[in-house]
Amino acid sequence: MADTDSVFEFLHMQIVEYIHDVHGKESENNATTKLEEMGFTIGQRLAERFTKETARFKDDLDVMKYICKEFWTALYKKQIDNLRTNHQGVFVLQDNRFRLLTQISDTEEFIVPAAKYLSLPCGLIRGALANLGIPSIVGAEITTMPMCKFTINIQKH
Repeated sequence: MADTDSVFEFLHMQIVEYIHDVHGKESENNATTKLEEMGFTIGQRLAERFTKETARFKDDLDVMKYICKEFWTALYKKQIDNLRTNHQGVFVLQDNRFRLLTQISDTEEFIVPAAKYLSLPCGLIRGALANLGIPSIVGAEITTMPMCKFTINIQKH
């Protein structure tokens, strides 16, 4: 792993810990909301920068393919492993080895505490999609470490 990769992972972990220390005292939802908002802003800006020279997308599926391939690779150095949709506005992006979870023990007892590291990536996805004209709700779940699924519900315009 390159030094910049380690720095990115360490920075992400420290941001999450800091926000939970500062904003999680009142309630866990405050910290989660703050991280999601932070990710949203960053995701909007990154999508703006990354798609500056890109042609318009045809439809929602085209945008999701972009998120899974280009956007995810720029952030996490790999593509999403699986993209599924019900063709009714719900998409599931599966990363079988999510980079930000690989440093956490893969025992079952760490699944719940590890979930706090997914608020920022959920915001990144939601922000990027918003910038590309797709309002959405993004959630994440960990079933087995370090696999993670992001569920995207597109909000009808």
